[in-house]
Amino acid sequence: MTQSPFPSSFDHAGLLASGRGELFGPGNAQLPAPPMLMFDRINTVTMDGGDHGKGYIEAELDIHPDLWFFQCHFIGDPVMPGCLGLDAMWQLVGFFLGWTGAPGRGRALGVGEVKFTGQVTPDIKRVVYKVHLKRVINRRLVMGIADGVLEADGVPIYTANDMRVGLFGAQAPATPETAG
Repeated sequence: MTQSPFPSSFDHAGLLASGRGELFGPGNAQLPAPPMLMFDRINTVTMDGGDHGKGYIEAELDIHPDLWFFQCHFIGDPVMPGCLGLDAMWQLVGFFLGWTGAPGRGRALGVGEVKFTGQVTPDIKRVVYKVHLKRVINRRLVMGIADGVLEADGVPIYTANDMRVGLFGAQAPATPETAG
């Protein structure tokens, strides 16, 4: 496939539709619902962009001091758990696979290396996730392998290499006409 049948950006309503299973069709990739949905919008998704020319997806999370994780991690020392930033990037790899029309439900399969060089604290205004697909397999096995970075107010503070997400339990491939 050289072009996706879906839009190249998604507002919050589109992300919520994905979480309800309405975007890519029943039994196919979907985003988690809030509060585990870790971004507010997808600014761009392309089939042939990114550092490796295999695909690119970029999303943003607006940071507010009242976000749920600041209240519990850690009390008196609020910080976004690093695992949530990593999970957001896994979410984006799975979303990318569904966006290409690949069937099945997404599951994170692993990551080669993760580095944290900063923190997301309540004084940060915006987090940007940038995910560069390195390999997309769409045969009997459906899997994406990607590198990603989380930027806090424009400063890269998390990097993840060789994130792997697979799609399982394939249904009929979704198109905008058959979804939801």
